[in-house]
Amino acid sequence: MESTYFRKGFGLKAAITPQIAADYHSKIVELFRRHDHLVTVGPLTFRLAREFGFCYGVDRAVEYAYETRTKFPDRRILIVGEIIHNPHVNAKLEGMGIEILRHGEDRAFDFSGVTEDDVVVIPAFGVTIHDFQRLRAIECALVDTTCGSVLNVWKRVESYARDGFTAIIHGKHWHEETKATASQVTKYPGGKYLVVFDMDQANEVIEYIEHGGDSAALTERFRHAASPGFDFATDLERIGLANQTTMLAGESLAIADAFREAVSRRRGADAAAQHVRTFDTICSATQERQDALVVLLENPPDLMLIVGGYNSSNTNHLAALCRSREVRTYHVEDAGCIDPAAGTIRHRDPATGQEITAPPGWCEGVGTIGVTAGASTPNNKIGEAILRVAATVGLSFDSLLS
Repeated sequence: MESTYFRKGFGLKAAITPQIAADYHSKIVELFRRHDHLVTVGPLTFRLAREFGFCYGVDRAVEYAYETRTKFPDRRILIVGEIIHNPHVNAKLEGMGIEILRHGEDRAFDFSGVTEDDVVVIPAFGVTIHDFQRLRAIECALVDTTCGSVLNVWKRVESYARDGFTAIIHGKHWHEETKATASQVTKYPGGKYLVVFDMDQANEVIEYIEHGGDSAALTERFRHAASPGFDFATDLERIGLANQTTMLAGESLAIADAFREAVSRRRGADAAAQHVRTFDTICSATQERQDALVVLLENPPDLMLIVGGYNSSNTNHLAALCRSREVRTYHVEDAGCIDPAAGTIRHRDPATGQEITAPPGWCEGVGTIGVTAGASTPNNKIGEAILRVAATVGLSFDSLLS
């Protein structure tokens, strides 16, 4: 019987490499690499973080999607949601005839139109166990690009459920990755999970662990972020920590420490080891990009430019890291947000999550601009953004690229 599940690609990397290079290569980024990540144009100096853009997991997911189109030129290909959170990359795939399945208002995917003749790509974030089982039942071909770092977290969460521990997940309960991670507890009867968004939410749970309180209020507070029937009175007796891989690594570690310390205060240090488990599943790529940004900010630039999808969790956290250092920061989705002719820049407002426009003059008088990008941002979009910033103040890279 012909295999219908593929996780290791199709051995077509040589065939798709020229197209990948044509779609995402950047001469500007290569220029920065040749010049130790620092390039000066006239009075303006750009500093590019040493780790930025596509990570291994994203590279792999994009390559597998391209390989899938090459392997199955005459079959309908669909992706369960976006392959990664970058509009440029997803638009490229749609231009290749690959359909993106969008979830409904209830955030569920409609697979009713998928047939056994179709090829379905699972994105880098993975899918829930329920969705995976639904697709397997259809008997369509499945190309699984789930990131290895995500799989490591899944294994940890699964082990918690197997051993009777509730998984406390630092993440966004609505995010595809966190939903897929949380679903791993369903492999075992009675598996439980609770998702905390940040330290403030973690402290609400910690307060209950140490001192008790109004469990009904917490149940309502976390109604969309907990497993069905979650009982705060009984399901926090033994807990294990996990995280969405794109969250701020430092915050994930701090939340894990806070839970461990709370259980130690309640039960004593010796007993705590039997009631709380922590993780070693911080995504190396997320950590490396955050660490590189911290190094860049040790000598703060006048302005930071963050390039990447507005719905990209790791990109938003890079922007938040800049603002936490009180550096003026503009998070743009791509170069199209920067209009040199008008002198304006459209960027994500961190307070509302909406796109706003900064008026002309937003970068006048600036001497240094730091640049980085989320793990789902291709090099060409980084390079294009740098070029447009330079053009906004009447500068050009032409002499450096000739």
